[in-house]
Parts: sequence; structure tokens; C-alpha cells
Amino acid sequence: MNALVALCHFCELHGPRTLFCTEALHPPSPDPSSQAGAPVSGDRDGDREGEGLTMRANSSASQRGEMCEGCRSLPASHPGFVSIDDETGIRFLSHQHPRQPQLFSVVRQACVRSLSCEVCPGREGPIFFGDEQHGFVFSHTFFIKDSLARGFQRWYSIVMVAMDRIYLINSWPFLLRHLRLTIQSLQSTALKVFDSEQGVCPQRAVRMNSVFSPAVFPHQRSGNAARSLTSLTQHPSLWASLHSSFSWLLKACGSRLTEKLLEGAPTEDTLVLIERQTEQEEEMSCWEGAEGGGAKSQRHQSESGLGHDFLCEDATLCDLPGLKFRSLRHLRQVLGAADFRQLSWHVLMGNQVIWRGADPGLIQSAFTVLKSLLPVGCVRSVPYSAQYEEAYKCNFLGLRPDVLIPAHVSSSEFSVLVDVVLDRSCQTSAGGEDDVGSLYQFSLSSANTQPTDRGPTLLNKLEVALSNENLSVDVVSHCLLCLKEEWMNKVKVLFKFSKVDGRGREDTQKVLALLGATGPSEEDNVRLLKYWMTGLSKTYKSHLMTAVRGGERSPSQ
Repeated sequence: MNALVALCHFCELHGPRTLFCTEALHPPSPDPSSQAGAPVSGDRDGDREGEGLTMRANSSASQRGEMCEGCRSLPASHPGFVSIDDETGIRFLSHQHPRQPQLFSVVRQACVRSLSCEVCPGREGPIFFGDEQHGFVFSHTFFIKDSLARGFQRWYSIVMVAMDRIYLINSWPFLLRHLRLTIQSLQSTALKVFDSEQGVCPQRAVRMNSVFSPAVFPHQRSGNAARSLTSLTQHPSLWASLHSSFSWLLKACGSRLTEKLLEGAPTEDTLVLIERQTEQEEEMSCWEGAEGGGAKSQRHQSESGLGHDFLCEDATLCDLPGLKFRSLRHLRQVLGAADFRQLSWHVLMGNQVIWRGADPGLIQSAFTVLKSLLPVGCVRSVPYSAQYEEAYKCNFLGLRPDVLIPAHVSSSEFSVLVDVVLDRSCQTSAGGEDDVGSLYQFSLSSANTQPTDRGPTLLNKLEVALSNENLSVDVVSHCLLCLKEEWMNKVKVLFKFSKVDGRGREDTQKVLALLGATGPSEEDNVRLLKYWMTGLSKTYKSHLMTAVRGGERSPSQ
């Protein structure tokens, strides 16, 4: 992340001043011929950068007049601080001012605005401001206790300057949480010094008993305005500590969000995943913002209530232990073509798929494979449970072998049960990948009497690809992805036509014929389309509703 962090101070004699600044220098493009001796040269470059930083800082200071003790952080002879990230080769440099004149102007303006005109309610707290020309700033103002200052406190701010507005706004919760830790540490340390000084010589009584005159006041003000932050906190390695804190903040803030190149508009699965991630972050923020132990106990109860879900829902096949299904083709080979088609039909129609057995890893691998048949928004999974969960909670349910299925579920045509039983007559060791079919027996049962041999069309095309041994597993996966995108586009058209526009049955039938969803498999196709509508993202639905409302107000219509 191309950003810069600075600590600013409002001096009572000289106004807003920058005290300490940390910036990141990205390494140049790698040169294979210069790999040997890179660490040594890197250290020397870091030393040269520190020297150049000091010279620029000193020259800029001399041009702007002498600074008092409260306006200075490091002495003139100090080379600054340099840290090198071994993973990325990024150098983090810290000194009183940025090393580049252009950055000096940007940080100077951010310092002035954060301590003068851009003030949040109460004067302490975070605020965001900036523009495209001078950069965007996340600023957090705060007070430090000082027994010799006017009002017994001095005003500081920590600013992060970046040119990427969206990145900085998205990092607001992260920056706020970690900057507050740094600020609270400074305030608590300074408060101890303040209490100690007040215990020795209470300044409030001294000031009330002293004689005030215009001639004496300037001398008092100049004497009281020259206390540095090091003096206020009595921290011997204050600037080294701030360098470590700011360097980590720049590194962590740059690595927590990554950019991905997408070809065209994001898919529905991508939008749903983004929405789910946002909801999880909001829940985490609510938990962190709750007061007292109630939130912690509630969170502990929720985690213990989900203790049976010890297998991660988003686990990949490579992370699962023991025997597992490797792909849809492998699952079809183990179950047989007839049972696989019936099971896939239930998955595509939105019925509840229940697997019951003693191997949670095997069941989870089956769910991971079967989930690829559906859009992400249609998947609700409980990987492994000690009790039955209703269909409205999950359409993929893994159960222990001793769990009884309720009667209303066993007799329902909207569920299918797969019992996984260990074949004790088989003595083959469970070390090979192809031992799933030889070690286990799979019994599939369902009260559904509707024939599954005709459709839907997506399943028919998928089975053609699975039965073609000339196609690799990767090719079949890409084929399934294309089929899902094709039918997801049909779902969007049908949703817009029937739900948003409110067209009648006859018009909807014409649209289905236009989409190629009619014919011998029409009933299953329509059922699939209606079920997949539930997987549409909230972003897409909101976009359609907004467009319709805007169209109704359009004078052209």
C-alpha cells in the first residue's frame, strides 16, 4: 500500500508541526545478475537512505526556522530508523520529515488540516478528509497530559496519507482499532508522568497564586511550550517504538486487502461471497464493540452451539483427512450412474441431501463435490451434526450414524438420504485413493416417486461430459462452470421478467421457450430456475429494483 503515517503536534509557539513520519520504499524490479550479496548491499542502501533522509530533514528545518524542543523528535545527528521486510524487500524509513520534498508538502498540509480546520465533535477522534491533488487523509486527534501546558494537556494527531481513497475508507475499522491502541499507550504513559509531577508540585495552585501581568506572560508561555513528547512520557525508546508500530501498520494495512483482476463483471457467486464476508465483518465489529462480559459469553455460547461443525464449511478437498471423493466423476463411479443421477437431481431441485455415516471427512468431501453443482447463494450446509436440522436451515446435512431421521422427513419427497456403512467383509487397507468404493457401502433412499431420467437439461449435459473419458477432470469442471453461468443468466432473465416486471403466466411461458427451458424436461427446468432465484445476490436484486423505480419515473415512458 502506497501510504505514509505521521505523528503531528500543535505547538503553542509555532503551530502545527510534524514530529515523526514513517514511509515505505518499494524495491526496484529484481535483477538476476545482482542476486549475490543482496542482503549486504541492502543494508548499505538502507544506511544511505537514512543519511539522505537526515540531510533533507535538516535542510527543510533550517529553511523554516528554528524548532523548539516540543517541535523536534530526533536530534540533528540521528540518522533515523530503517526496517526491511524480508518477505517483500520493502524498506520502512522513519524520521521527522519525509525524504521527498513533494511528500513534505503533502504531509505538512495534512498536519495543518488535522490540527486546525478538520476537527471532529469533541476534538478527539477519527476523521477523513482530502482530495485527488493532495491525497486523502485518515486522521485521529488526541490529547496528552502535561502539567506545564495550558489546560494541562497538549494536542496531537496521527495521520495516514494515501492517494487511494477507496482503499483508505475500506481500511477505516482496521486503522481505527490499531491506532487507538497506540494512542491509549501514549496517553496512559503520559498520565503516569503527569500524576507524578502533580504530586510533587501541583501546578493548579501555583498558577492561581502567581501574579499575572502582560510582561511576565510571554516568558511563561515560552518556557512552558518547549516540552517534548519524550519528556511527557519518560519513554527512553519512544521513537523506536513508534517506528515499529507505524511500520507494522503500513505492512499489515497493505496486505489485508488485495486486488484481483476480474474479466468482465463479477459473477453472482463472487457477489454473494463478498456480501457474506461483509456480514461476517459487521458481526465481528458488533462483538468487539459490545461492553462487559455479556458479548463474550454470548459469543462463547454460539461457538459451543456450533461445536459439532468442527469441519470448516469452506474446506478444500486437499485439507480433508482420510478417504475422500476427489471429483464428480469419482463420486459417480463409486455410487453408480443411476444413484448419482438421482442424487444430483435432488441437489439441483433444492431438496435436502442428507449423508449419514461415521466418517465426517468423507461426508464433507461429498458435500464439497456436490456443492459445485449449485450457485454459492443456494448452498446452506451443516457438515456434521449430532442431531437432525430442518431443511430451511440447510440443504446439505451430515449426520452421525446413530442419529434418527424424523418420520416426516423420511416420508417427504423433498429429501434424499445416503447411508454410508463400512463394509466389514473387506480387508483392504484404507491407504489408497480408490478404496472408497471397496471399504464403504452406500445406500440411497428417498420417498420421491417422480422420474429423474428426463431432466433437467443441465444435468443431461453434465452427464454427457462425465461419461466421456477423453475429457479430464479439469475440463469437466470448466464445462460445469460454463453450464452454471448459462443457466444463471436464464435465472436473471426470468427473475426480471416475472418477479420485477410482474408479467403473467402466458408471457412467462413464452420467455421460457425463448430461453430453451421447455420441452420434455420443462418441469424440472422450471423448478431449477425458480430454486436458483433464491441464490441471486442482494446487490443484483437491489440493482434491478432501483432500475425499475427509475424507469417508472422516466418521462420517456
